Amino acid sequence: MAKASDKTILIVDDEPDVRNFISACIEDAGFNVETAKNGEEALEIIKTNPPDLMTLDMIMPGLSGVQVLRRLRKIKESSKMPVIVITAHASDEMGGDGIEQFKAFDAGKGPKHILEKPVTPASLVKAICGILKVDTEGIKKPSEKDEVKTMLNNCDPDTLKKIREMLNKK
Repeated sequence: MAKASDKTILIVDDEPDVRNFISACIEDAGFNVETAKNGEEALEIIKTNPPDLMTLDMIMPGLSGVQVLRRLRKIKESSKMPVIVITAHASDEMGGDGIEQFKAFDAGKGPKHILEKPVTPASLVKAICGILKVDTEGIKKPSEKDEVKTMLNNCDPDTLKKIREMLNKK
């Protein structure tokens, strides 16, 4: 079985907080991580240094997740790269069309998983390990408290301010 440290994951999301959170989760599990803030940047990274797996946001400015996946499948070296879609719009009107388009991909060409935000570190790492056949022995399982700490460490100042205000309400 493969080791996490032998695998590279590309995280594609236009939201810096989400990229940072997912990066921290995956790095904590021992994987190597690269990030891209949009579809164009992701495709450039893939052309020069294809990762073993990509997480992909569905709704982004510029190329959508569906458009990125379509282009990805046309690149010989990445035509079979596993993809996990991570989206906040899996079950709403905004993402309905995208989900249907992902489901319409030919067998083996669509995403391996679609995870709805907020994703937990445990569910994300479990999905990645299952797809890449990585041994989960030795991968530290974060506690709920650790997960919250990771989220807080990776959020922007405005979000922290809102959280502080919510916690101080009695």
